[in-house]
Amino acid sequence: MDSQETLLPEENVTENATTEVNETENRTAEVPQTQEAVVARVKELAEADTVAEKQELDTLKQVFYKIHKANVAAARAQFIENGGEPEAFLPAPNVLEDEFKTALNVIRQKRAAQQAEQERLKAENLQKKQEILERIKAMSSTPEEANQTYKEFKELQNQWKELTLVPAEKASELWKTYQLYVEQFYDQLKLNNEFREYDFKKNLEIKTRLCEAAEKLSEEADVVSAFQQLQALHQEFKETGPVAKELREEIWTRFKTASTSVNKRHQQYFEEIKQKEEENLALKSALCEKIETIDLAGIQSASEWENQTQAIIEMQKEWRTIGFAPQRMNVRIFERFRNACDRFFTEKAAYFKHLKEEQIQNLAKKTELCELAETLKDSTEWKATAEKLMQIQKEWKAIGAVPKKHAEALWQRFISACDYFFEQKGKNTASQRGEEKENLQKKEHIIERLKALLDNESQDNKQETVRELMKEWNGIGFVPFKEKDKIYKAYHETVDQLFKILNMSAARRRLDNFKNNLKNDLKEGGQGLARERERLIRAYENKRNEIKTYENNLGFLTCSSKKGNSLLNEMNKKMEKLKDELSLIGEKIAAIDKETNEQK
Repeated sequence: MDSQETLLPEENVTENATTEVNETENRTAEVPQTQEAVVARVKELAEADTVAEKQELDTLKQVFYKIHKANVAAARAQFIENGGEPEAFLPAPNVLEDEFKTALNVIRQKRAAQQAEQERLKAENLQKKQEILERIKAMSSTPEEANQTYKEFKELQNQWKELTLVPAEKASELWKTYQLYVEQFYDQLKLNNEFREYDFKKNLEIKTRLCEAAEKLSEEADVVSAFQQLQALHQEFKETGPVAKELREEIWTRFKTASTSVNKRHQQYFEEIKQKEEENLALKSALCEKIETIDLAGIQSASEWENQTQAIIEMQKEWRTIGFAPQRMNVRIFERFRNACDRFFTEKAAYFKHLKEEQIQNLAKKTELCELAETLKDSTEWKATAEKLMQIQKEWKAIGAVPKKHAEALWQRFISACDYFFEQKGKNTASQRGEEKENLQKKEHIIERLKALLDNESQDNKQETVRELMKEWNGIGFVPFKEKDKIYKAYHETVDQLFKILNMSAARRRLDNFKNNLKNDLKEGGQGLARERERLIRAYENKRNEIKTYENNLGFLTCSSKKGNSLLNEMNKKMEKLKDELSLIGEKIAAIDKETNEQK
C-alpha cells in the first residue's frame, strides 16, 4: 500500500483549514461601529449566496446591542436630567432592531437549509462512493479483465473526485479503503510496459511539480494563504495516480516534508495568535478587576463620581485598543467588563437621583430663608435683627447645594436682602455715633456732680439730689461701645459710696427715733416692748442665716470671667448691707434691754 494513506482525509483537511482561516479573517476584519453599519452588513450577508460565518454574526450582534444599550442609557440620563422620574422612563422603539432581526432570521433559515442540504448530499455521496468502492474492488479481484476495465476505472476515479462531501465520521475509513483498492487495481493491471511507464512518468511529473510548489510555500509571507494553497496541493496530489512502485515512498516523503514545514509555520502562527489572545485576556481581566474593586460606597461627592467616571471612560477606551481574547473566553470576559461598568453607572445614577432629591429639599429650605431675610431687611431693631440674620446665614451655609440652574439666582436673592439690611444699619450707626459721644459727655458730667456730693457732707436733701441725678442718668441714651464698661463702673462706684453714706445716716436717725419711741412707750406703760423685742430677735436670726447663705454661695463663685466678677461684687454689696441691717437690729435689741433694765 502506498504511504500516501497517512494523509488526512480530503474532507477533513478542507473543513479544518476553512474553519481556522475564516476565524482569522473574522477576527481581523473591521468591525462596524454604528448600528446602521451593522444592519447594512447583516443585510449584505443575508443577500449573499454563501452563508455567513457564525463568528462574524456573533460579533455583529454583540456590537449592535452594545450600541443599543448605550443609546438607551444616554436617553435615560437625559430624561432624568430634564426633570423626569426614572420609573417613568420608556425607551423609544429602535426601528433598526426589526430590520436587524429580520436579516438574522433570513441568515438562520439559509443556514438551516444549507445544513439540511449538506446532510442529504453527504448521505447520497456516501452511498455513491460505497458503490464505486464495490466496483473497483471487483475490478481489482479479476486481473485478467484489468486491461479491458481500465477506461471504466479512470471514469470511476473521476466520479470519486466529484463526490466531495461525505459524513465526517465515514471520511477517513472511505479514503483508506479507496486507496487500498486503487493500489490493488494498479498492481493487478496488465497493460503493456510502454503505456504503464508513460502513465507512471506522467504522474511522477505532476507529483514532482506539486512537491516543488509545496516547497516554495515555505517562503510565502502570508502564512494563512500558504496553508490554503497547501490544501489545494494535497487535494491534487491525492487525485493524481500512482508512480512507479520504487519511487512512491521517495516522492511521498518529499511532499510530506514540504507539507510539514508549511504546517509548522501555520501552527506556530496560530500559537502566536493564541498567546497574544491570552495576553489580551490578562489585560482585559486586569481592567475588570480595577472596575470591580472600586469602593462605590466610599464615593461621597459629585466631583468624585465625575472623576471616577472619567477613569472608567479611559479604561473603556483602553479596552477597545486590546485585541480579541481566546474564543472560549471572548464573550465571557466582555460580559464581565460590561457588568462591572453597568454596576458602576447604576450606582452613579442612584447617587445622582438621591442628590437631586436632596437638592430639591435644599431648594425649599433656602427659599424659606430668602423669604425670612426679605421680611427682616426693613427692620430697625438693628441689634436683634442683625443677630437673626447672622444666624440664618449660618443656617444657609449648613444647607447643601441646590440644583445648579437655581443656585445663582437664589443666592443673589438671599444676599441682596441681607446686604440691604446691613447697609441701612450702617447708615443708622454712623448717625448714632455723634449722639453717643454727646451722651458720654452728659454721663461724665453726672458722675462729677455725684462725686461733689461725696465731698459735701453738710448739704441738705442729699438723698433726693442723688435720686434726681440717677433719674437723669437713666434718661440718657447709649454711649460708644468701647467706653460703656468704663463709664458704667465709675457711675456705680460713686452711687454705691453715696448710698452707703446715706444709708448709715438714715440708719442712725432711725435708731435715734427708735430709742425716743422706747422712752415714750415706757412712760405710757411699756406693754409692747416685749413683743417688739421678740420680733427683733426673729429678724436678727433671719439676717444671720441670710448672711451665712451668701457666704456659702460666695465660696462657689470664681472671677474667671467678666460676668462672674460682676456677680461676685454684687453679692458682696448685698452682704455688707445685710451686716449693716444686722448691726442696727442688734442695737435696737440692746436699746430695749437697756431701757427695760433702767425701768426696773
